[in-house]
Amino acid sequence: MKETVIFENIRKRLGIESLNEMQEQMHRCKSPAILLLSPTGSGKTVAFAIPVLRSLGEAAGYVQAVVIAPSRELVMQIASVVHEIATGYKTVALYGGHPMFDEVRSLSVVPDIIVATPGRLLDHLNRGTVGLERVRTLVLDEYDKSLELGFHDEMRRIVRRMGRFSFLILTSATKLQEIPMFLPVRDLAVMDFTAKIESRGRLHTVHVESPERDKIETLVSLLNSLPDGKVITFVNHRESAERVHGLLLEAGLPVGIYHGGLQQSDREKAIELLNNGTTPVLVATDLGSRGLDIDAVQTVIHYHLPPTAESWTHRNGRTARMGADGTVYVITAEGENVPEYVDWQREYVPTGKNPAPISSSVATLYFNAGKKEKISRGDVVGYLVNKGGLESGQIGRIAVKDHCALVAVPADRVKEVLAAIAPHKIKNRRVRVTAIKN
Repeated sequence: MKETVIFENIRKRLGIESLNEMQEQMHRCKSPAILLLSPTGSGKTVAFAIPVLRSLGEAAGYVQAVVIAPSRELVMQIASVVHEIATGYKTVALYGGHPMFDEVRSLSVVPDIIVATPGRLLDHLNRGTVGLERVRTLVLDEYDKSLELGFHDEMRRIVRRMGRFSFLILTSATKLQEIPMFLPVRDLAVMDFTAKIESRGRLHTVHVESPERDKIETLVSLLNSLPDGKVITFVNHRESAERVHGLLLEAGLPVGIYHGGLQQSDREKAIELLNNGTTPVLVATDLGSRGLDIDAVQTVIHYHLPPTAESWTHRNGRTARMGADGTVYVITAEGENVPEYVDWQREYVPTGKNPAPISSSVATLYFNAGKKEKISRGDVVGYLVNKGGLESGQIGRIAVKDHCALVAVPADRVKEVLAAIAPHKIKNRRVRVTAIKN
């Protein structure tokens, strides 16, 4: 793919006017094997996408590049970025948690680029729905996380099914880990941006002491003390996430929940409601600490102390991104053993009051039809304006997925809009539209 087209797409389709230092260096690097060390939120996907796309030949009816990532959310994020840049090429995302049938159908026309989780890609290889014999380029994004999650054997078997690929990129958001033996690595160029990016000083760390061993009252007081904005509160277990989420709902806070026990559709919904402002507070396990496309998180709260140094790093990486400031709060109770990797710059006692507290004036409408039913953002806007009585400026973020669409609208107009559109079809199709409730 021509460099001029790549950079023009980055500028026009991603809105990035100039590359950062890491992206520039990845563009200039000519090594056949690269290890990129860079924290979350640094523009890593664009950085490795540039040399990947540059390595592509003409679209030729076979898979040329494969990107493997450890989580569904990271796969979707990477695929969305690559799709915007790689005009003229077909990009397909393969991951669990949604129908295999949709993926098999998408592979009926062979893609040029595959972005996948290890297990799902191996499943397709075993089914014979995809072939990787002519792959030129392989990317193992956050390879350390894939190994940590037990995907060593899956990745080894995938690599064995490939031909002799000529270009390899490994990435990690933390530090150099042992390179798996199944990778034919020679002359590995290590590009380490962790210290350079982490030293920008945009992250403020604060300690909050809980007078009770059960920290929930302290958490509620802290959240009510914060200014309006997005907050992710991290806990260590699914059961804890459910409990804290329920208690914050009882306290009247606009809160969502995210953990691995949820259905994939519910996880995607939780992130969208955080992004569009319906639930600006999210309670999450460490699954929410990396690989998610979340805009402008102002605050991270460690309700439970992070179990590892990597967890501390990745949780904190959800804020202070793209040049913005961010604040991390660490809540501790008497007798807790604070690990060496957890530190803070100052103490804070929450008052439980703020003149502009966290709130939500947004609700989300759920359409039970999406891309596969030929519904577009334009269709949704036209429908809500012409049939629902909204002005286009009142319609917020719109996310159109394979079989649904989520649309942010003013909360005080929801009942009126639902009543107005009830008798009408969208694109001559009867679509069920409901309001999502916490």
